Amino acid sequence: MKLTIERAALLRALGHVQSVVERRNTIPILSNVLLEAQSGKLKLTATDMDLAITEAVDAQVATAGATTAAAHTLYDIVRKLPDGAQVELAQKGENAPLTIRAGRSVFTLQCLPPADFPVMTKDKLPHEFTVTAEELKGLIDHTRFAISTEETRYYLNGIYLHATKEAGGVLRAVATDGHRLARFQVPLPKGAAEMPGIIIPRKTVAELRKLLDESEGNVELSLSDTKIRFAFGDAAMTSKLIDGTFPDYERVIPSGNDKILEVPCKAFASAVDRVSTISTEKSRAVKLAVGKGSLTLSATSLDNGSAVEELEVSFDAEPLEIGFNSRYLLDITERIAGESVQFTMADGASPTLVRDVDDAAALYVLMPMRV
Repeated sequence: MKLTIERAALLRALGHVQSVVERRNTIPILSNVLLEAQSGKLKLTATDMDLAITEAVDAQVATAGATTAAAHTLYDIVRKLPDGAQVELAQKGENAPLTIRAGRSVFTLQCLPPADFPVMTKDKLPHEFTVTAEELKGLIDHTRFAISTEETRYYLNGIYLHATKEAGGVLRAVATDGHRLARFQVPLPKGAAEMPGIIIPRKTVAELRKLLDESEGNVELSLSDTKIRFAFGDAAMTSKLIDGTFPDYERVIPSGNDKILEVPCKAFASAVDRVSTISTEKSRAVKLAVGKGSLTLSATSLDNGSAVEELEVSFDAEPLEIGFNSRYLLDITERIAGESVQFTMADGASPTLVRDVDDAAALYVLMPMRV
């Protein structure tokens, strides 16, 4: 194998694929990236057996061939080469080391046979549809913060993506950790109506979001009950899905809440952030005391003291006191694009609905705390 490639193109592709590779691996081949050179392209593939990313980049291929090399080491070498460098990758025989040349720099990496590199079996993915990169970003950004990190309830360790006939048909993403729930929806793409409800794992969500940062236009989704594939441009990502049943989240969305509090989002988030400085690291509790036209935020800690801040708000119901985890409040307000955030409450002990006044696609549910 012998090829020449521009440093920037190689670095970008390596950056995308190497982040899948775990730093500690008991199986040596999983620490490597598969490099395949043929007909003017270098194809790079990395996998952890549950998730695989493939990307093809333009290269001047003198001799076609394939090999595998340590992903993180190769990435670090290319990252440290000077801007604008032309990088030559060469291997004289199948079991020979890989030589990397750029200017006066020469590196030699040990290789493992490409035949040993695991390939995710190509199952049939019968459900295919297209969404824009912006829509996919919205589905992820409005929900991923609520993904559970508790491994025992593994079916909550991802985003639940499903189609529903509500509102003329929508593609909906939901995540919950039992303390809060986040839901976001986009218009139902053509071809998605019959898709099964699937749970996309947390790591897949994180890697997909990185790829979307450099992607514009459309993303093609193909999926089955067990796998999903995202294809955009010269890159594709295939992932196993979480094998479990997502709970009936509709049951925890309150419908009888009648006390409506509307607050300016930025002022509210800043006040929560300031007041929560006093609250303990463990509970992060902030109390909201709501009265007609006013909201008093407070936090108390035996070690640190107390903090109080008052805001002018829109509220025209019986006075109410309710406590929340300040981190959860800030996670939600970060996703509010509009000027105001709306809290719909029943009492101090029941779940609260949180909405972006300017965006009906987003909905959040927050469980209160004792404070």
